Amino acid sequence: MYTIGEFAEKVGVTVKTLQKWDRIGRLKAHRTLSDRRYYVEEDIALVLRQETRQERSKKTVVYCRVSSQAQKVDLLNQRKVLEQFCVARGLIIDEWIEEIGGGLNFKRKQFLAMVDGIIAGEIGTVIIAHKDRLARFGNDLILHLCEQHQCTLLIMNTESLSPETEMVQDLLAIIHCFSRRLYGLRNYKKTLKEALEHGNSQQIPQDPTHPNA
Repeated sequence: MYTIGEFAEKVGVTVKTLQKWDRIGRLKAHRTLSDRRYYVEEDIALVLRQETRQERSKKTVVYCRVSSQAQKVDLLNQRKVLEQFCVARGLIIDEWIEEIGGGLNFKRKQFLAMVDGIIAGEIGTVIIAHKDRLARFGNDLILHLCEQHQCTLLIMNTESLSPETEMVQDLLAIIHCFSRRLYGLRNYKKTLKEALEHGNSQQIPQDPTHPNA
C-alpha cells in the first residue's frame, strides 16, 4: 500500500496530478477509513498501461524546410536523406511536413500547426535534418516547449542540408531590419530635438521603435 506522496514519486507525477486524476476518474484512489487516499501495486500497472496507450496515440512527424522557391531541389534532397535516416532506424512516420519559408519567420502556417499539435499532446516525436530547419534562432525555446509537452525532438544534424546562401539571406534580413530601426531612431531624435527647441510638446513624435508605434 502506498500513500499518495509515495505513489506520486513511484510513478513520476506530482501529488496534485494524482488528485486531479482521482477527481476526473482517470485513476481512482482507494480510501482509508479516515478518507485518506492510498494506492496499491495494481495501480502502478494501470498507470503504465495508460502512458503506453497515450504514447502510441501520438504522431511522429518529420519537418523539412527551405527558405525560397529556388531551393526546391534542396527540399527534395532534405526529404530523401531524412527518409533514409528514418528507415535505417525503423521509425514509422505518420506525417511529412514540407514548408517553404524563412527561418526568421515564426508565422509559417505549417510550423505553427505543428507547434499547436505539440502543445495539444498530439505529436510525440519531431524529426528534423538540422536544428535551424525549425528556426534560425530560438531553438532552445522550441526544445523547452517540446520537453514540457513530452515531445522528443530528434535532430539528424546534417549541416550540409542547411544551404549557405540561405544563411546569408537570413543575415542580410537581420541587418536590413536593424538598419531600418537605426534610421528611424535618427529621424525621431532629429524631430524630437526640433520640437523641444521650439518649445512645442504637442509636436513631440512617438518613438518609431516602440511596440505601439
